[in-house]
Amino acid sequence: MLTNAHDRIWVGCDHGGYELKEHILKSLESRSVAFHDVGCYSTGIVRYPYFAAQVAEAIVRGEAGRGILICSTGIGMSIIANRYRGVRTSLCTSTYMGKMTRAHNDSNVLCLGGKITGVFEALDILDAWLVTPYEGGRHDISLGLIRDAEAAISDCGVWEPADPMVPR
Repeated sequence: MLTNAHDRIWVGCDHGGYELKEHILKSLESRSVAFHDVGCYSTGIVRYPYFAAQVAEAIVRGEAGRGILICSTGIGMSIIANRYRGVRTSLCTSTYMGKMTRAHNDSNVLCLGGKITGVFEALDILDAWLVTPYEGGRHDISLGLIRDAEAAISDCGVWEPADPMVPR
């Protein structure tokens, strides 16, 4: 389980994930898990890359230990977040996936689909993801290979998009 301020969870969504995000935030609050909500704050149409970038950047900067991203399917959010070095985003549609991505992949961002995963299943996935520790051991080899690949293919530049809440 999360134990210190570094492990504050940053949470972001787009309009398709807003309703599920509200349930996720209530669950985190009931568990006394510290979080930072980067938006969005309604079902009004917004663009998911802005919110995924904020969460991924917080992890890269060390301001967050973990993140949660929610869009309609979870696909778009996971695509952009996984572009960041050191961010291991896992799109989970089952409790087993939530458990295994922590145990074997040391996932630091959970991605959910607000239109494809029901609230109760999403909360079960969240629970598994929050409480399952990384096993290490043989899995360290794979994570080392991921770090090597990231170093070889990424210049780790920072994307600084305009404010997502300001119409263009």
